[in-house]
Amino acid sequence: MRTTYMAKSTEVDRKWFVVDAEGKTLGRLASEVAALIRGKHKPTFTPHVDTGDFVVVINAEKIHLTGKKMSDKIYYRHSMYSGGLKATPAQEMIKNKPERVIELAVHGMLPKNRLGDKMKLKLKVYAGAEHPHQAQNPEVYELRG
Repeated sequence: MRTTYMAKSTEVDRKWFVVDAEGKTLGRLASEVAALIRGKHKPTFTPHVDTGDFVVVINAEKIHLTGKKMSDKIYYRHSMYSGGLKATPAQEMIKNKPERVIELAVHGMLPKNRLGDKMKLKLKVYAGAEHPHQAQNPEVYELRG
């Protein structure tokens, strides 16, 4: 009788990957990064265990949006006070906080539970080409397409 392999949190081997966002489409980049963070690229993937890797995204300011999303896409946030809804167009968000655009896209593709909250901490996004994670010896990850 065969049993399905279930990974244990103590035996997970984590790697560090660097992804260059320059010229990449936001949604396609976010879906691959979310799969890396979740661990779906590994044969040991287990849905209820965090088996994913750390991902460092560089050049977030050079991300690409298709169509008219640069002017039409709007990011909302609320201060929880009445009349506290803030709306920011994607063009302004990429100019002021490019890291936040990628974080929001990837976080939207992760599970909405405690496990997803832990996974979100494994994403590091930087606007420029420099990052402080050289000590972890990250591998360069080439995105498909």
